[in-house]
Amino acid sequence: MNRPEACLFDLDGLLLDTEPLHGQAWSSAAAIFGTKLSPEQLMALRGRRRYDCAKQIIDWIGSSLEINDLLSAHKPIARSLLGNAKAIPGAEDLISWCFENKLPMALVSSSTTESVAFKSAPHAWLKLITTRVLGDDSDLSNGKPAPDPFLLAAKRLKSDPKSCWAFEDSQSGTKSALSAGCQVWVLQNNEHDHNSNNVQKRGNPRFISSLNVVLEELKEVVT
Repeated sequence: MNRPEACLFDLDGLLLDTEPLHGQAWSSAAAIFGTKLSPEQLMALRGRRRYDCAKQIIDWIGSSLEINDLLSAHKPIARSLLGNAKAIPGAEDLISWCFENKLPMALVSSSTTESVAFKSAPHAWLKLITTRVLGDDSDLSNGKPAPDPFLLAAKRLKSDPKSCWAFEDSQSGTKSALSAGCQVWVLQNNEHDHNSNNVQKRGNPRFISSLNVVLEELKEVVT
């Protein structure tokens, strides 16, 4: 990969180890309304905006349940779980290095401003990323897997999306970054072990098992 103009980072599952907690929260919220979500359904929710997740669950249920009722049930459960989310190994070192070497960064997350602030509170290093495109951004038309979030982030950094490195972990987020034309790195988990062939057909992402791989590559190409 070429030297990036900017680095665009997802948050959940990429910088913070929150995805299992999000899955647990959606599973518990759905159970309140008598629905059990399958592992495959929970995986499909990863990387998507909260409202979009709730809408998808109601579509699966096929009921007249109001989205706001599901969201109201979900919020306190998620808050009780996510407050102590740990950093993904290597995340703090990677973000700190980008900051110290004046490499432009943006946070591209489906989470809302309130949610990001809550999850980020124990992790002061995340404040180093000042440019942000979040799920409730007023300039954002469509969330992941649409390309809009990464295109908007690149625009705010005055960078060509094709010259940006995007970092993701979910299938939805990976599709979003690839559709935006970014050079995509995917932190592997069970989802991508299972679905990597489908993602590969949409572009040429680089699958990695650790963020330390990214840091070493950046040290090679950024001078």
